[in-house]
Amino acid sequence: MDRVRTLFSSSLVGGFIMLCAQPAAAQDPNTGLLDAREGHLRNIRQLTFSGENAEAYFSDDGTRLIYQSRAQGEGCDQIYTLDLASGETRLVSTGEGRTTCSYYYPGADRILYATTHHWDPACPPAPDMSQGYVWALYPTFDIFAADPDGSNMVQLTHSWGYDAEATFSPVEDLVVFTSMRDGDLEIYTMRGDGSEITRLTDKLGYDGGPFFSPDGKKIVYRSGYPESEEEIADYKRLLAQGLIRPSALEVYVMDADGSNKVQVTDNGAANFGPFFHPSGGKIVFSSNLGDPTGREFDIFMINVDGSGLEQITYTGGFDGFPMFSPDGKYFVFGSNRNESHPGNTNVFIAEWVEDPGT
Repeated sequence: MDRVRTLFSSSLVGGFIMLCAQPAAAQDPNTGLLDAREGHLRNIRQLTFSGENAEAYFSDDGTRLIYQSRAQGEGCDQIYTLDLASGETRLVSTGEGRTTCSYYYPGADRILYATTHHWDPACPPAPDMSQGYVWALYPTFDIFAADPDGSNMVQLTHSWGYDAEATFSPVEDLVVFTSMRDGDLEIYTMRGDGSEITRLTDKLGYDGGPFFSPDGKKIVYRSGYPESEEEIADYKRLLAQGLIRPSALEVYVMDADGSNKVQVTDNGAANFGPFFHPSGGKIVFSSNLGDPTGREFDIFMINVDGSGLEQITYTGGFDGFPMFSPDGKYFVFGSNRNESHPGNTNVFIAEWVEDPGT
């Protein structure tokens, strides 16, 4: 089967790539895709239109996205790339097992993602939700590198246990990722070939979702640390089953060598998917802050010192996995807005407006 699917057409207007679905025309920003309060976003475009699509991240030249996708009714996510000029999407994972957390190497000549296919080509079972809302930490996840078309795969991690959530430094040959190799969910760095693995965190709890700052000197991540005896017992019980309860996660920043850890948020909510603003002085992240049911997630922005919290999105449902283009002009994120089926998550791109008042 042809691994390339063209889902979008494009035209270059005034230097801005205008993406549109076929056969529908490019969507006007006044068609309901933007809430009137979302002043930081302009000229929004929907890039995917069905199924579950999320964690879309730019190549360092800003011309491509890599993301995970699961078609309506299918069992496991696979990794795709999207060329923003041609609209061409390409399946770049094997189509087997479960995949997650993809990213481009600097120069976009290689890609990273985590996969279970090398242990079992079948899709692993979904987590047991009878224990409440939990995430599965499949022990068969390992991190692989490949060419942008998916060929020439090389396995980078080899330890038994969850290895995933890998992203690359924008300035050097350094990958940051999450692993259970030492018995708990900790953050590590390694070289792009899998060598020189270094542990950065060591506190009981879930340290994960790390990204480098634009200058490569800092790492932003989210953590959930059990404190009471009951919380610690629940955390260890679930961890032994390969599960985690992500109900309380806070955003942290540390130096790239693991020193100077600083907590940024302190709201008791589920805060995740943090990413640095192009200035390096702010962080965008997704949170259910303010929703008493804990089910609605919006994107917020905050200064690295924890001040100046600002809500960016307001659409009901889920908005998350925010990322800026390398030049800071565009903003990509996943959202339930304009869903074709209840719960569908799609990828959207918009121009970023730094000062909505201008």
